Amino acid sequence: MSTKKDTQLAVFEGHRIRKLLHAGEWWFSIIDVIESLVGGDRPRKYWNDLKKKLIAEGYFEVSEKIGQLKMVAPDGKRRMTDCANTETLFRIVQSIPSPKVEPLKRWLARIGKERIDEIENPELAMGRMQALYEKKGYPKQWIDKRLRGIAVRQDLTDEWKERGAETRLEFAILTNEIMQGAFGLKVDEYKQVKDLERENLRDHMTDIELILTMLAEATTTKLHRDRDSRGMKPLKKDAKDGGAVAGRTRKDIERQTNRPVISSENFKSLTSGKPRKLKEE
Repeated sequence: MSTKKDTQLAVFEGHRIRKLLHAGEWWFSIIDVIESLVGGDRPRKYWNDLKKKLIAEGYFEVSEKIGQLKMVAPDGKRRMTDCANTETLFRIVQSIPSPKVEPLKRWLARIGKERIDEIENPELAMGRMQALYEKKGYPKQWIDKRLRGIAVRQDLTDEWKERGAETRLEFAILTNEIMQGAFGLKVDEYKQVKDLERENLRDHMTDIELILTMLAEATTTKLHRDRDSRGMKPLKKDAKDGGAVAGRTRKDIERQTNRPVISSENFKSLTSGKPRKLKEE
């Protein structure tokens, strides 16, 4: 069993648990789940021993209901790992003596239900995201642009998956081509300008920075489709060209306003509980 879908991360009590959408439902890394419940530095051995115990107790279906799916490992490479859907995980964690089992089961049930709801009504996902940004104190006008930017980005990454880019590293390479074309900076360099570390760069962009990023990514998506690009080399060319379109627009804005578009300001104070409005561009 394998998949080309991207690994995503969920967080349970501070522990990162890899998950991906397979056959219309969430599948979770069993190793990650076990590590969140029992800790220690040998969750893989714990899982191997637990598998034997479950089979010995009569749960013979365990092998059939465990899937080998490719997930992104800590080193950025995609590797096969044991995964289970929500129902199978419930059975597995029942056999683990940990006070975190019940909270984990409630967490899994909520994650699963949210995904089902969002499949039936995709607007719910956007609604949840909007509510999150509102709680952090972001202005409504900024939130509207950020959500639109997320949709544009999703459209682009869907094209990348279909056209030969699969790994996080490849996505990062293509993104850097776009950002360099649009702003003359790689993502990490842009983060330095804004004094960011692990934060999401786009969550700290001004309105005009978000709009130019959307222009660059929407143009890149159109170029992929118009040129029917396949493989990393043509995709990189499109990303560079798409970014350059936004870059020329940025330079024109800067000439007209006599001010740089790239801003060192960020929204970090919002998440620290001391909201402040960014300066108007």
